[in-house]
Amino acid sequence: MSTEDSQNGENRFRRSPTGPAITPPRIPPGRPPAPPPRAPLLKRHFWSIAIFILLVSGVCIRAYRDLSQPDAWTYWKDQYVSPSLTSQVVDTLYLDGSSRGRRALFVSGTIGPAAASWFRTRLDQANLAPGDIVLLASPGGDLSQAVIMGEIIRSRSLATAVGSTDASGRVKPGYCASACVLAYAGGKTRYGVLGSALGVHRFVTTRPVDDPVAEAQRISGAVLGYMTKMGVSSSIVEAMSETRDIRWLSPKQALAMNLVTEQLAKP
Repeated sequence: MSTEDSQNGENRFRRSPTGPAITPPRIPPGRPPAPPPRAPLLKRHFWSIAIFILLVSGVCIRAYRDLSQPDAWTYWKDQYVSPSLTSQVVDTLYLDGSSRGRRALFVSGTIGPAAASWFRTRLDQANLAPGDIVLLASPGGDLSQAVIMGEIIRSRSLATAVGSTDASGRVKPGYCASACVLAYAGGKTRYGVLGSALGVHRFVTTRPVDDPVAEAQRISGAVLGYMTKMGVSSSIVEAMSETRDIRWLSPKQALAMNLVTEQLAKP
């Protein structure tokens, strides 16, 4: 650099309109440039914590709203804590004592408020094929859940039977009453096991309603529509409406109503 250039450079710094001339700092050779300034860690941590608190608050508020609904805790308990139904996969079930067996899912217990979701999961795990059997043994329970269970059974073209099973896969007599009959009606084929019983009665609601008569008519209409869809005679609704106590159907009555479609032993 010439002396003139040097003087011109100095003049440029001196003529700065913003103040006295300042020579820019020189970086020693071999030293990397200083990194750009970073945002304070405290600020970033603050926003992370704030977002986390908002997410947790949203989950808690939703859980509170769910649990504050009527019967919500009963549903959660039946779904996650202690299901009212139990199941057992039977690799080979012998319905009529013959050597021909089929895969089955044995379901027993009371039909609780989360029974349909529980049942769907157990069916998925059992990996039943169309024509395989859902073996039921239940005193009844939740009407709407039983209807959904029946719909699931029909959608998978499964058969139904009533009874229990031993370690060898032989069917022992059992009973299916009240709402269980609706789940049983979902079978594409509904087997009648000798000695097993199907029981029906008038369905009532346990929830407080403004018009109990209208509610009873609504329930009867819904049951009639469902049974008709499943191919069961409307006479079963008449049998239900006759008593609040369990009425046990004879094998001939169950056949006449088409509730049982295939009797495994002569009535």
